Amino acid sequence: MCGIVAIIGKENACEHVLNGLKKLEYRGYDSAGLAYISDKKMFNVRSVGKLNKLIKVISESKYSKLESSKIAIGHTRWATHGKVNIKNTHPIIYDKKIAVVHNGIIENYEKLKAKSFLKSYNFETTTDTEVIPVLIDSFVSNGKNFFESAKSTLKLMEGAYAFAAIHQDFPNEIFVARNTSPLVIGVGQDFKVVGSDSHSITQLVNQVIYLEDGDYAIIRDKEIEIYDKKDEITNRKIVNVNTDIGVVTKDGYRHFMEKEIFEQPNVLINTISSLLQENDKIDISTQKMGIKKNKSILISAAGTSFYAAVVAKYWIEKIANISVSVELASEYRYRNPSNIGFSSMIVISQSGESIDTLMAMRQAKKLNLKTTAIVNVEGSTIDREADYSIYTRVGPEIGVASTKSFTSQLTVLFLISIKLANENNSINNKDYKNFVRLIKTLPNSLSKCLKINSDIINIAQKIKNTSHTIFLGRGYLYPLALEGALKLKEISYIHAEGFAAGEMKHGPIALIEENLPVIMFLISDGLEDKSISNLQEAVSRGARTILIADKESIAKAKFVNFAIEIPEFEKKFVTTFSPILMAIPAQLLAYHVARERGTDVDQPRNLAKSVTVE
Repeated sequence: MCGIVAIIGKENACEHVLNGLKKLEYRGYDSAGLAYISDKKMFNVRSVGKLNKLIKVISESKYSKLESSKIAIGHTRWATHGKVNIKNTHPIIYDKKIAVVHNGIIENYEKLKAKSFLKSYNFETTTDTEVIPVLIDSFVSNGKNFFESAKSTLKLMEGAYAFAAIHQDFPNEIFVARNTSPLVIGVGQDFKVVGSDSHSITQLVNQVIYLEDGDYAIIRDKEIEIYDKKDEITNRKIVNVNTDIGVVTKDGYRHFMEKEIFEQPNVLINTISSLLQENDKIDISTQKMGIKKNKSILISAAGTSFYAAVVAKYWIEKIANISVSVELASEYRYRNPSNIGFSSMIVISQSGESIDTLMAMRQAKKLNLKTTAIVNVEGSTIDREADYSIYTRVGPEIGVASTKSFTSQLTVLFLISIKLANENNSINNKDYKNFVRLIKTLPNSLSKCLKINSDIINIAQKIKNTSHTIFLGRGYLYPLALEGALKLKEISYIHAEGFAAGEMKHGPIALIEENLPVIMFLISDGLEDKSISNLQEAVSRGARTILIADKESIAKAKFVNFAIEIPEFEKKFVTTFSPILMAIPAQLLAYHVARERGTDVDQPRNLAKSVTVE
């Protein structure tokens, strides 16, 4: 899976496809390629590695009629089936005449390969994708045209997928299909373009059509025929989108992740101002969210968004006195969940395309729960399918490891918490106004947190060569310990685990050995002495301890090896806001350790920005 771009009817199609793929670079991938037709002949060029490797291959070699082609498809791959090599790189070509680019997984591909009418075919790759061009060829060989052949192929496929296909004998057509994985068609004058998302094609068009699940289409330069899952021709809505937002640059930072960490004070202003009105009322409708009295709330998400959801559980239950259940999106629909006691589900996804979260939301809909999406990308699949959406509005997040999306999601979730508390009178008007006042100060507080950057660099240099790390937190900071561990492992490749501080003695303490880094997030919440005792247990067993805390807690834990003090925040509320404030040092620590180790910070191995396969 990863990025698809295709175009028909426009001069220099290959260059436009490459430009579209450049806008998908942030997703992370293992290989890239494109295929094009000229004079009824199929050509292709592919390369293992990032897109710049493909561009270099193209620039160093003379590819026949590359510039004259008016039809091309391209792909950036994140491997799911088959090793990373040239044979498995998309586009997958069969018999030098059919090319397919594909996101998702064909779950029954092995059964398809075993079909009797495919026994004579020689499969050259170890991908699930290859069955698509082979099946198309088998139907074309039996007299069907390209569209009917691709349609017949579609009927045999099972799984979640989006794909585009071209055939050299039908050089004026692109066939596309979508089932769960996103796909969008851009409508230009006398040309059409296809992309995994609208962002990848808005440099060419400002009108798009979002395909719905089960849709497939035959695209020509001047027409589009779209069919739904009932095989009936359908007219999907043409949506106006923002034209090219420009090239996203690092603006002098070494990595996109570093830039996005330091962007947080500014982007949080966008999040807050979009939801907080001048009269201090919060522009979130709990009625549209479907939240009902005496009913619990479900929150479902994956990865970093899941940890934001866990923080929200603490907030909503403590501030609004409403029971919350947090579900891993990848697990929710497979355990036959009950809707008893629930009226609504909140799902959280930066991209709005995470398949696990999407499927969890669809399961909730089947259970007649109202669904609310917290997303960054308007027009994404989750946004379109949710009953109600709340936008984080942080702009493009290019680094695979989420940073500014996490703090903005937390901010939205906190606003939901105090909105609910205000409506059910769980807090008084004075506390409500204080919360709103402090939310407005968050951007400035995050700016102050960024000033500890040099302290974090010093710590990173001390632990960069470790193989294992433990993160600890209690209460609101327990999910932040989980998030800190996730950040470190995904970009530095250091094995890291997060635990509730009180759980140390129930097993994890067995992991502690001489010089093992143990990192604790701590705030003066009345329970800090208990957490400090947990840290002492680690010290007595030889751990190298790092404390990220407020001034008061640091004064109580003078025995630690290293201490990082976060800026002062209003004492009565510092505990409540601590997950947002301490997200900054958690992110900076992961970033600087990874930078010291020389890993690919923005596109860490084996990871993709938008996970569209289960």
